[in-house]
Formats: sequence, C-alpha cells, structure tokens
Amino acid sequence: MFDDYVEHSIDDSKTHNMVPLPRLQYEGFEPSPYGGNDARAEVEQGQEAGTEANPPTAPVFELGRVQYAFPAPLISFVVSSDMLAMGLSSNLLVLIELSHADQVIKIPIPRKPTEMTIHKLFMDPSGRHIIITSIQGENWYLFRTWKKPRQLKGFKMVIESIAWNKSALLSSSHSTSTREILIGARNGTIFEAVLDAEEDFFKSQERYLQSVFSLPERHPITGIKFDYFPPSDPKTALVLVTTPTRIYQFAGPIDKKSDDSGRVFTVLFASYRETAPKILELPGNLQHSELQFYTPNPDQALSLPKRMAWMTGPGIYHGFLNVETDSEDHIDGAALLPYPNTIGSDVPEIPISLSLTEFHFILLYKDRIVGICNLDDKMTYEETLPIKANETVLGLAADPVRRTYWVYTNQSLFELVVGNEDRDVWKIYLEKAQFDVALRYSKTARQRDQILLAQANTLFSAGQYFPAAQCYAHCSATFEEVALKFLDVGERDSLRSYLISRLERTRKTDITQRMVLATWLIEFYLSKCNELDDIVASESVSHDVDNLQAERTIVEGDLRQFFETYRNNLNKETVYELIQGHGRTDMYLYYATTIGDFERVIEHWILEEEWLKAIEIISRQSDLELYYRFGPVLMHQVPKETVDSWLRQTSLDTLRLIPSLLQLQHSVRDPLSPNHAIRYLNHVIFEQNNTSPTIHNLLITFYVSPTSSRSYTPSTDDDGPLLRFLSTAPTDPLTGKPYYDLDYALRICKLAGRTQPCVHIYSKMGLWENSVDLALEKGDLELAKTNADMPEDDQPLRKKLWLKIARYVVQDKKDIKSAMRFLENADLLKIEDILPFFPDFVVIDDFKEEIAHALEGYSAQIDTLKGEMDEATRTAESIKQDIAALKNRFITINANEQCSTCSTPLLTRQFYVFPCHHTFHADCLIGLAKEHLPAHALRRIITLQNELMKDAPSKGRLNVTKPTLIVNAPSGRQPTTQRTLLSANFGAIANPLQNSAKAANLLGRSVISAGDRLRDLIIPDALAAIVSAPNWLPGIGGNHQATGNEKVGGKKLEKLKAELDDVLSSSCPLCESVVAGLDKPFVMEGEVNTSWTL
Repeated sequence: MFDDYVEHSIDDSKTHNMVPLPRLQYEGFEPSPYGGNDARAEVEQGQEAGTEANPPTAPVFELGRVQYAFPAPLISFVVSSDMLAMGLSSNLLVLIELSHADQVIKIPIPRKPTEMTIHKLFMDPSGRHIIITSIQGENWYLFRTWKKPRQLKGFKMVIESIAWNKSALLSSSHSTSTREILIGARNGTIFEAVLDAEEDFFKSQERYLQSVFSLPERHPITGIKFDYFPPSDPKTALVLVTTPTRIYQFAGPIDKKSDDSGRVFTVLFASYRETAPKILELPGNLQHSELQFYTPNPDQALSLPKRMAWMTGPGIYHGFLNVETDSEDHIDGAALLPYPNTIGSDVPEIPISLSLTEFHFILLYKDRIVGICNLDDKMTYEETLPIKANETVLGLAADPVRRTYWVYTNQSLFELVVGNEDRDVWKIYLEKAQFDVALRYSKTARQRDQILLAQANTLFSAGQYFPAAQCYAHCSATFEEVALKFLDVGERDSLRSYLISRLERTRKTDITQRMVLATWLIEFYLSKCNELDDIVASESVSHDVDNLQAERTIVEGDLRQFFETYRNNLNKETVYELIQGHGRTDMYLYYATTIGDFERVIEHWILEEEWLKAIEIISRQSDLELYYRFGPVLMHQVPKETVDSWLRQTSLDTLRLIPSLLQLQHSVRDPLSPNHAIRYLNHVIFEQNNTSPTIHNLLITFYVSPTSSRSYTPSTDDDGPLLRFLSTAPTDPLTGKPYYDLDYALRICKLAGRTQPCVHIYSKMGLWENSVDLALEKGDLELAKTNADMPEDDQPLRKKLWLKIARYVVQDKKDIKSAMRFLENADLLKIEDILPFFPDFVVIDDFKEEIAHALEGYSAQIDTLKGEMDEATRTAESIKQDIAALKNRFITINANEQCSTCSTPLLTRQFYVFPCHHTFHADCLIGLAKEHLPAHALRRIITLQNELMKDAPSKGRLNVTKPTLIVNAPSGRQPTTQRTLLSANFGAIANPLQNSAKAANLLGRSVISAGDRLRDLIIPDALAAIVSAPNWLPGIGGNHQATGNEKVGGKKLEKLKAELDDVLSSSCPLCESVVAGLDKPFVMEGEVNTSWTL
C-alpha cells in the first residue's frame, strides 16, 4: 500500500527470528510413514536443513517512510478508508487518496495562521466528511467533493473527540449527511450534532447541534465511541467516554428516527441526569489520553468492536467489549498493562500515542515505536524512529476501515505495515495450553506437529487416552513409543483408536505398513469382541448387561466396517487364521463375503448342511464356476431349490451341469413329485432354445428312465410326456430333423420297452413299415392305423401298410366281422385286396353283402371307362379332319413378290411362303434356317442331306454327281470314311471329281478348326437343287417308263423330301431370329458401329 511513497527502514539485524525446533528422531516401520499431505511429512523432511540455519521470517511490523515533502510543519493527521488528510501550520489541508496517490489535493482554510491555529482533524469512517477544530474554538467542515471548507458558526467549542455513526456511513456511499454524531469538547460537554453537505438555500450544513450531557469534573473528553445493538435493528446504544483519568459507560434505549433530524441520544443521556453512569477512575498525571478499538471485519457496516484500549497514566487499560450484555459493565476481562521501563532505568516512560491491532498494542514514544503483544504482555517489536534532531513526534493514526497504521511528526510521515503480526501467536496459546486456538494460528507443519505433540502428552498425562490417541496419530511421535505408552497403561481401546487413525493417514503405497497395522487392528477387534462376550456371559445373571451388549454390537459393527474399508490391505489367509483362532464364525463368514470369497462361505454352509443358505450365497454372486462345483451335492439334497437357482441364472452352460443333473437319474424320489432335472432341461430346450444334441438326448434319457421309487413297476410308466417331447421337440431348420439322435432314442426306448415312442421314432426316421409292424406286434391297432396314413405322398406305400394291417386283422384276429368293419374305414383297400387273407373254407355269407357292393362298384367303373374311350375316339377323328384341312391352306401373293432375303423376284425359282407373309427362295430359306435351328434339327437335316445325295439319280436335267470328302487323319492312320456332300454347283471347284482332295481338305480344315460345327456341313445350294428337282417325283423326267424298283425309290425320296420340308418350314427364320436375339446386343463385340455417326 502506498508503495510509491513508502521507503522501508528496517535492516536484517532487527528481524526477530523464531526459536529453532529441536531435532526429532524417528524410529518407525519405514523411513517416512506419512502421507504427502500429512503435517509430519514436512517435519521429517526439514529436519536436517532446519538444524544448521533457521530460515529468515517476516517481521511482525515494518516501518516505512512516506516520500512526501510538507509545504509547512504538520499539526494533525487522520486517515480513513484509504483517504489521508493532513492539517499544516499554514492552515492548509492536504488530501491524498491512496488509490490515486499521485494526485495531491491542497485546500486552504481562509484564515491566517495568526488568526487561527489548527488543533485536530476528524474524519468519518467513509472518508467523506472532515471536521477541523482550532485552539481558538473555531471549527470548519469539509466534504469530499468541495473545493474549500465551510465554517461551522454554531460550533463554538474546542473539539477533542468525535464518535461517528459507522454503520450508517459505510452502508450508504452516496449520502451527504453525517447522520447523528457525538462530539466531546474540551470543557467536558457532550454534544449531539448532524451535518449535511447537501446544498440547500434555506438550510445550512449545521442541521442540528445540542448538548446532551456534561461531565461533572469538566475534564476534556479525550475519547468517545458509540455502537448500536442489535446492529440490524438498533434499539439500544452503548457510549464510552474517556477523560485523562476516567472512563464512563452509558447504555440505554435510543430514540431512533427514520429521518436525519438527530436527537437520538437525548433519551439515553436523560436517564443519567439523576443516576451516575458506570465510572472507572485511574488517577495519574497524564494530561492526554486516547481511546482505541479493534473491530473484526471493519469494512462491514454492521460489525461491532471486539477489544478496547485506553491510554492512561498508570498504563494501558484494555479488555473485551461486550455491547449486548445486560450488565452495567460492558468491558469483559479488563486489565491494566503497565508501560515498559525505559532502557537503563526502572521508571516507565509514558507514550505519546496508542494504537490497537488484533494482537498488539502499538506505543509511540518520542524516539521509537514499540509493539506489545496483548496475549502475554511481552514486547515483540521495537524500532527507533529515523527522525531528525529538530523533528517532533506528534502521534499515531489508524485507518479504522482498512487497518493501516501511520506515524506522523511535524516533518515526516511513516507507515507502519502489519506484516507477520500473528507469527508467534501459536506459541503463546501453546504455552497457555489452548491447543485448538494454537492450531488455528499455526502456519507450518512444524508448528502444527509441535502443538499436537504437546496436546497429546498433556491429554495422556491427564488420563484422557482417546483424545490423546487422536493427537498422537496426527503428530510425529514415533509409533513404537506411542504403542508402548498405551500398552503400559493397559489402554488397548485407545491404542486401537490410535492405530485406526494412523492407518488412515498412512500412504497407500506403504503396503507392508498398512497390512501390519490392519492385521493388528483385526486382532484388537476380535479380542474385544471375545472379552465382551465373556463379560456378558459372566454377568448376565446378576447384572444388567444391556450396555455391554450394545457395546458389543457397536464393536462388531466397527469390525465389519473395517473389513469393508481395508479389505485390500489384509492378507486373507492370515485373517482367516485369526478369526478361526478366536472362534468367530460370524466374522469368518462376513469377511469371506466382503472379499468375495464365496467358495469358503458355501463350503461352510454345506458342511453345516444348510443347503438353502448355500444356494442363497451361490445365487447372490456372479462366479458361474461355483454353480458347477457345488451343483451335484445340492442337486442330490435339494433339487427343487437348486433348479430354481439355475433358472434365475441364464448364463449357465448346460453341458457342464450334466454331472449335477445325473444325480437324479437313480436317486430315490417320490413318484408324485416332478423330476426337476426334466423341468430344467425342458426350460433350457424350449425357453432358451438350446440345440445341443447331448441335452436333447439327456432329456429323452430322463423320460425313458423309470422312476426310482421303491414301488415301481414297468407297467406304471406313462409314455405321454415322452411322446409329447418327441412330437414337439425343436427341429433343425436346414435338415428338418430333430436335434436328438434318433438311433439313440430308438435304442433306449426299445431297451425300456416303450412301444409307442419306438413307433413314433420309426415314423420320424421314415421307416413306416417298421413302425406299423411294431405297433401290430404289440397289438396296438389304432397306432398302426395312425402310422399307416402318415406317408401321404406315397399311395402305394400307404396301401402296402394298410394291407399289413388287414392281414393282421383277418389272419391274426380271425374275426370276419371286424375285418369288414376295418374295410369300411380303409379307403385304399377293396374287398378283393383282403380276400387272399381269408381261409380257404371260410363261409361267404359273412361278407356276401360286401362282395355285392364291390361288384356294383366295378360295374360303375367299367361304364365310366367305356364312356371315356368313346370320347377319346371322337377326339381323334376330329384331329384327323383338322389335319386334312391344313393341307388345303393357301396364300395369295403378287406376281412381283420378292424374296425376304435376297430381294430378287420370288417366282424365279422354288420358294416358301409362311403364315407371317415372309417369303423365301428354297436356298435362301436353308441358309437362314441353319443359323437358328437347334442342334438336333441340324443333325437331322445333315442325315436327310446324305440320304438324298446318295439316292439321287445320275441322269437327267439335275446331273448331280457324288463327290467324295476325305478328312485327313493323323499321321500313321488310314483316311476316314468318305461322304457324298457336294453338289455340281459347288462354287469355284470346276471338277469335283478331280479336285475332291482339295475340297475335302478345305472342308476338313473347317471342321477341325471349329470342332463339330454342324452348320458348315449343310450345303444350301445342293439341298435346294435336290428339293426343287422335278424328276424326283414319280412319272416326271421324260418318256422313261418307271419300273417297280424305281417306284419304290420314288416313294422313299418323296418321304425324305417331305420330312426335309417339315424341318425347314417348321417356323419362319426371320421371326425366330427376332425372338432368339432378344438377349443379344445390337452391336456385336469387335464390330465397328457407325450407325449413330452424325
């Protein structure tokens, strides 16, 4: 504060250092058993460094000079709310606001020094109002925003002290009124006044001034102070007034008004006109005195002063101010502190001025400043004032709001900075054994450790072992020392408390130390529990042991809580041994449960045959291995409850539970009670959709196995549950077969003599004959009938099965009437089907009616078949007529019609016309047809081509020769068979006979290169020539008379030609190509497309 103007004047030689703490020796478990935030850790770490040199500590107070040159000698100085006001001998006021220390305001008083001499300045707590009083009795008033002061013409007195209304002034920062104030005059009169800086033409600043009380001795009033209480709703007030030798206390109700008119204290002082106030007189020769106060939180408007100090002739009268008490004396713990003696003399020196801080009295002398601690009355600070020879020390000033302290002389100004005032406060309270207060003011871990150690020793000496244990746990006392102390006095409970606290403050990384402490505590807890049990058992007859039982309950609860808190710091095997050694089964089970060792708990309950408790523990934990391990014994003892626990746990592996389930296979069981293994397996299969064949086979095994009751007979077994499972068992969606093994199921059902299940399994396997045979073997006719109808898609098999049943009914039962009734229900069998089963000498009368009905039925069937044959004959005749009509179809074409392929006139050579009106020459049609006909049609055309070429006549107009096609074989082999394929019009080959080798080579290379390319073997020109040759027809070709052989050959050629015509004209090649090419691209791969070129 005010750093630009303050120059520090103390040196290192005057710094008061602390007395060094003694070096402590540690002998604990490990080098440092304390946590990082533990006070003892810092003590331990600083041992070696602290023994060589004490680090410098901040001084209690520090005096600094304010760098400001006064224009004239200083007479008076006041400060409040960081506002400094100085009155100079030249009647000049200097104002400096510390927040703007570079701005110095100078306001002159319009009076010459010869006319008026400033006596004192007074400033309110807010720093807005200043009253200047003079020796001549002339008084002036200055508001903070004014440029010049104004004279208080009604104030005709020398003012020695003023009491301000602190709560009103600090709570309203914009008010221009001083509110009610009390003025102490030199003549011993107390005035109540109100000043207001507001500009009002009809009112002056002196709103109110009245004398309210006069002291009888008429001594100057050197100090005055008033406070309202309660602060939030003032009803009464306390006024302290001091003179050089007396202190007065006025307390009573006030006349508090809402306005600022004053007259608040009239009622209070009126009550003391007849009765004397509380007066304390300290006679002396001192002509001046001061009254000072210390207020906690002074910047708060409603805060009340806590301590007071009055400078008198005999010494400093001080005490605690109790404003709200109803007693006459409001000063508690009052004491008189004599002034310290002068150096080199036994006579005390009276100070010039006094100030009060939280822990010190500050005394100002003519050449030095002294600080005395108000806790032990010892001097803790003394410093010589750096003043000149002709410089006069005037006094001390304190800022009541900001707690700053100032020393002023007639030439200089010093700031007394409160630096480390509470440095040694903890020591003082420690010496007074006020340990809690000492801890509150301790600043370092060393200080706290020293306080706690002293407190622990004090409490231990006083027999308060539990509080001592807590203090020992928080200080640096060695573990062994403390433990032996408590063991020597037999305080195991206090030692337990110490160990708990020590464990709580031990680092988590100190695993070994924490484990030792925790284990030792377990031993203490168990011993305490057993001790209480023994006391309760021994005194339960003669004494009331309710308190002991309550204590035992508390200790057991603490032990359980300890298990939960420190389970990670305990070795479970060691703890188990301790608990078992003390015989505490309840704690054994609780600890095992706490650490999750459910296996031990379950083993205990099984050994105790507490099956339901064991199941409860298994159900509460999540380890599935325990289900598998203890399942067999629990299933054997309490199957229902065991299965119930399994059903609640859906994550179990059923395959691993098979050993447990098999416990019920041969165990003795009440036949009326359900088989719980079957119940569980049904749940797994149908609810959890288990598809394991092993589980399905196991369920069938349980169904087939006989009940283990002593009254069992095989005839009592019921196949209903097994049949229901076989019928409703889930099946594999891919194969449609059940998940269980059919062969296995059939084998065990046969061994157990279960007929109906065997029949059902045979049907599942598709062995219908076996199922019917087995049913008939056991005499179950209805079951045989049911299975006989199952192969619905195989009627011959059904009839065969029904014949088996009929044979059984006729031959085995030999009951003709029953056989006839059976025949009525069998829709696939007739009377003739079962007649062979009857004996040779059976009387026909028993089934004469059935034979008659059968014959009538056959007669009806014969009539029906005859009608169907007649209808078929009529249909055939109609088809023949339609075929004949097709031969006479015709299409009219134009004479200039063109071929759809070559666009030449159609009538120039043989042609074909299709119903779609497409027309083709014969050779053009053959060329198109071979590209679209299927392979079998192409092979037929090649066959017809060969036949026609072979049988063609060698004379006449056609003149077709038979060239030979020789296909070259691989080297070393003979040529293949020759074919007659080429016509006389075969392109560039002029002489087919002479160039047959060349033609064969050309065609052979084509065949070999393209494989079996049938299309290349068809020659359109040759076929067209053969088909269109007129001399092929009988009777055409000149005057040659046909012989018998020629007639036969002509018919054969006509037949071949007609067949070739049928193949070629089966469909229009253009229409067929359109349909066949729907899936082909418009532009073939490798073909250059220019149709879209612009």
